[in-house]
Amino acid sequence: MPAVLVGLAAALAAAFVVAPRTLAASGPGGGFADQRDLIEALREAFVEYWNSGGRDLSPSLKKVVDYWVRYHVAKAVIAAILLTVLVALGVLVWKAFLRVGGLGAGRRAALASAGVLVTVLALCSLLLVMANVQGTVAPFASLLSLLTVGAADGELADTLDQIRQRLAASLSAGDQTPPALEMMIGDFARYHVVLAGAAAVVSVVLIGVSAVSWKKFARTGSSDRRTRRVLGSFGVLSALSSLFMIVIGVANTSSAADSAPALLAFFEGGW
Repeated sequence: MPAVLVGLAAALAAAFVVAPRTLAASGPGGGFADQRDLIEALREAFVEYWNSGGRDLSPSLKKVVDYWVRYHVAKAVIAAILLTVLVALGVLVWKAFLRVGGLGAGRRAALASAGVLVTVLALCSLLLVMANVQGTVAPFASLLSLLTVGAADGELADTLDQIRQRLAASLSAGDQTPPALEMMIGDFARYHVVLAGAAAVVSVVLIGVSAVSWKKFARTGSSDRRTRRVLGSFGVLSALSSLFMIVIGVANTSSAADSAPALLAFFEGGW
């Protein structure tokens, strides 16, 4: 059983890297040859959208956004399955570690190392799930980060300058915000709300895991030092991870509540 889970985890990790682009390209509107092709299409569509003056996405930008949604859905699903597999594998490995008895220090060290590795990979998978859910719910804001990949020149540079100027003017002088900019601000707020909500849910779960671990730790006799070490380690790790999630939640809540300055900071390179 552990060997099957290891093989499945390896296959899912490879699929997470390779499959989303193919799966996203199979939907309506197709896909893009590579990231460079995607970035170029996004830049052209973004400039067109800003020049249109409207709130609704232009057809060319909608094609890019729809592709990005499918891409993140695929990644989120694969990452969620990978997380499930790693949790199951971690449970088996740690149980085996607690049962090794007199099989030798080398065997115990190998199982402990495997348990730590699987636990770390599970936490990384959890972060991937959160990030890709965020990209699925707020794809336009997620795409904005691709606009700053490499140097911006020509029409894109002019467009970004205009956006920075209009954002600054609306914040300092209360000027009217163009519809396209209102849409960006709203989606940017949604982008942070999603991550704040996900962080809140995960932090509650981690606090629960920590509480259960410490409860079992207290009930375990002092003679069973190995079990107490494992439970104590999980208690500490869960508590620290929950604090990390709380920090993420607070930071994103702040950005969501005041999304216009946060968006300006992003376009000025401060986010």
